[in-house]
Amino acid sequence: MVNLKAKPFFLTDDQIRWVEESIANMTLDEKLGQLFVILQARPGFGENQIEALLAQSHMGGLRWQNGGGKADIYRQLAAFQKHSKLPLLIAANCDDGGNGAAPEGTFVATAAECGAGAGTENAYHVGLVAGREASAVGANWMFNPVVDVYKNWRNTIVNTRSFGSDPDKVIANARAYIRGVKDVNPNMACTIKHFPGDGVEELDQHLVMGVNSLSVEDWEASFGKVYRTLINDGAEAVMVGHIALPAMSRKLRPGIQDKDILPATLAPELITDLLREELGFNGVVITDASHMVGMTAMARRRDAVPGAIIAGCDMFLFANDIDEDISFLRAAYERGDLTETRLSDALHRILGLKARLHLNERRMPAESALDCIGCAEHRACTAAAADSCITLVKDTRGNLPVDPQAKKRVFLVYVGSTPTTKGYKGDPTKQVVIEELERAGFEVDVCPNFHALEIENGVSPMNFVRMLAHSPRADFVKNHDWALIVLNVKGYAQENNVRVRWSCNHSLELPWYNEEVSTVAMSLNYTNHLIDMPQVHTFINAYAPNRIHIRAAIEKITGRSAFRGTADDSVFCGRWDTRL
Repeated sequence: MVNLKAKPFFLTDDQIRWVEESIANMTLDEKLGQLFVILQARPGFGENQIEALLAQSHMGGLRWQNGGGKADIYRQLAAFQKHSKLPLLIAANCDDGGNGAAPEGTFVATAAECGAGAGTENAYHVGLVAGREASAVGANWMFNPVVDVYKNWRNTIVNTRSFGSDPDKVIANARAYIRGVKDVNPNMACTIKHFPGDGVEELDQHLVMGVNSLSVEDWEASFGKVYRTLINDGAEAVMVGHIALPAMSRKLRPGIQDKDILPATLAPELITDLLREELGFNGVVITDASHMVGMTAMARRRDAVPGAIIAGCDMFLFANDIDEDISFLRAAYERGDLTETRLSDALHRILGLKARLHLNERRMPAESALDCIGCAEHRACTAAAADSCITLVKDTRGNLPVDPQAKKRVFLVYVGSTPTTKGYKGDPTKQVVIEELERAGFEVDVCPNFHALEIENGVSPMNFVRMLAHSPRADFVKNHDWALIVLNVKGYAQENNVRVRWSCNHSLELPWYNEEVSTVAMSLNYTNHLIDMPQVHTFINAYAPNRIHIRAAIEKITGRSAFRGTADDSVFCGRWDTRL
């Protein structure tokens, strides 16, 4: 039986009465529907469609994708709450600030950026801005903070989402993030994720089951320490990743065979035995997204949907076909695999969280609250993070600062990873870099890009010939004072490890110029790019591809501002040559 007067709920008798009466008045389908958080990804969803979806699903929670502007999101979420029989948990995914709540939202800083700064003020500001802007559109549940410990530099899923490799730093920044959220909205829940912990291996659970390969002792000293601390603080929700923890499964299930080791979302020994009983977590447990291959490839959906709830998860994130998914739960209930006790516990926690957040009082923020989204106060937090966190990883040749009066002519190489950041003509981030360099007083010679040449000239062998750069080195040195490589590389759910990729083989972009002129490399995203250019003697992590961060980084390059961030040792990728 769930104790709703205990941590993290602390409900009053009246709130508990509302929970009990609500559960007593539900049909079986309504009870099963409460276990789902549904993804709403279409803008312009009308009220009739909203009513129909609610009647079909009886969903307990909603997670929307940014569609339309902040006013559209607000009105849509208000309509969902208006037509739902029970108030909805409405989740936002705000790793970096309010930009996860609305397109106009404020990016403040990544977790990696916060970890590079001194203290926890930036993490606090990320939580504060995220909490204020997400609350403004009608969200009441933050799918944050990420509390993964970054132990493998090859892991590009966790890279910018982790506060670092030190569990104590992760704890301190996670606490600051949560404090920021609660200071602006004490009635917004926070979620710590991704239990039992990502960051040990290099794989992406969107594509494959993750495996946290730590020993029990090493897990306890790192991830276990993080979860024990934050659960003791009163964390309201835990998101479980599609990540196996084999050493712990073997300890808790002696004799378990390799084929039976499952991701935590389907492993009762990790959810019920470890998270609930050993770590003492009494709040809501939700799966990570259920369309990820880390779950879907490990069990048939007819088994995985009820299996996650049976294992100890209270809520199931997203549906494939809602009618079919609920039928899978119903069948498990009718077979007795999903017991009345397990269903009751899940419902009490879900409704207990709703009561904890006072959702039964049916209050939406005034629409005027949207004015805070993207406001000057929040943008100032971005600027403060950029100033205090941008990191000079190394400058072993003393290439910095670069005085635009003495070294005016810069050879700019811009490398991206997505269709909008491959260096095509008109790329917005590339253009911002050019504008900010010119603003600082530099003359910019932009390196050709093979993709852009094909757009400009059509398909021709001469595009490749031009990219080979077989011209006198003396001419290059005569025309350029220094070189700047800007990396805007990031990936998502397509490949397990994202690396620097030049626009063609033997490209002019490659740092052949490293010993010809002073060369500086700067990342606007991932922190691990030294693996692909260890020979570059000056490297900067600037953390974000926006004008505020780019301007701040250039001010530091020119010596107008000091570098204040500190690099995690993972940036050197475990190699000696990256330090030269």
